[in-house]
Amino acid sequence: MTRTDLSPLAWLAGVEQQRRQAGLRRSLRVRPAVAAELDLASNDYLGLSTHPDVIAGGIEALRTWGGGAGGSRLVTGNTGLHQQFEQQLAEFMGAPAGLVFSSGYTANIGAVVSLSGPGSLVVSDAYCHASLVDGCRLSKARVVITAHRDVDAVDAALAGRGEERAVVLTESVFSADGALAPLRELHEVCRRHGALLIVDEAHGLGVRGDGGRGLLHEVGLAGAPDVVVTTTLSKALGSQGGAVLGPVAVRDHLIDTARTFIFDTGLAPAALGAASAALQVLSAEPARAAAVLQHARTLAEICDIPERRGQGAGSSFASPSSSLAEPPESAVVSVILGDPEVAVAAAAACLDAGVRVGCFRPPTVPAGTSRLRLTARASLTTDDLALARRVLTDVLAVQRR
Repeated sequence: MTRTDLSPLAWLAGVEQQRRQAGLRRSLRVRPAVAAELDLASNDYLGLSTHPDVIAGGIEALRTWGGGAGGSRLVTGNTGLHQQFEQQLAEFMGAPAGLVFSSGYTANIGAVVSLSGPGSLVVSDAYCHASLVDGCRLSKARVVITAHRDVDAVDAALAGRGEERAVVLTESVFSADGALAPLRELHEVCRRHGALLIVDEAHGLGVRGDGGRGLLHEVGLAGAPDVVVTTTLSKALGSQGGAVLGPVAVRDHLIDTARTFIFDTGLAPAALGAASAALQVLSAEPARAAAVLQHARTLAEICDIPERRGQGAGSSFASPSSSLAEPPESAVVSVILGDPEVAVAAAAACLDAGVRVGCFRPPTVPAGTSRLRLTARASLTTDDLALARRVLTDVLAVQRR
């Protein structure tokens, strides 16, 4: 048989079989408009995606501007709504300026690629989101991956560099395990070595900081001249889109150089209208952010999660039977089960019992750490938490045998 006798896609069948045997096959499931089960899987941390004001904001923008932006923002897609929201978000998070992208993914790629490049060094935490990883790959910079939250490793990478420019990447709240980055320590190291710090606040906005202004605001680094922030509008703000926040010079540079901005259609006006309304709700109701952490603590207690001690590299964990002396650090409650098939079975059992949870397997998380990923929401009720207790207690008792 010659090479031309085979389909150029024949290799996919073998790859699919390998994934299936490893318990890593993925599939799409249609979500109804009104779910019958309790949702502990989405990133709608503040419960704003269905808030009446948020829906009304999206509808009003749709009526005013139409269904889409109509083109790149550098051509015809830039509306007054885009620029108003950029100012609104920047002021809320304490940054001088902001630039909206069509998603958090494109915002991260645009920021990393445009602010690094050939002849520079990028130092990235091993647990950074795939969008930051892809930014590293596209940057053509030399990339050093450091252990999770290891400040000393970042220090060593920067100290040994030969490049003139360096960028350090981290999430403020890591999406898979909910841990906080040691931002003050990272910033001190970056400042000592003249490096730029880029912080992804996707899971910090709406949850950490004063009234949900993010972890950078909480630790006193909002608006720092050597820090750039990226975030998404699709989690706590219940909409869609992304943004990069920082000095005015950074915004200007991204408009000139970020390919994911220049060659992408502008974010749809309805998404901006909804996000703007969500930010107004959060500003008026700052207690929503505190409610997320309160409910996360309850979920962690239900799942018997070990106490986290400290935020830096090398932090220790108490035994699973210990009580939680501190509330969880974010909306994310990670229940590590190890084997991917065990995690899939546990998630399926939860869904059958009326509770939807996330299921994270490699390559999203390291091998041997497949897990249930629960997310707390400000809008969870007493009845919701009672149902979660019944279902999670029963399911985890079986899976942990």
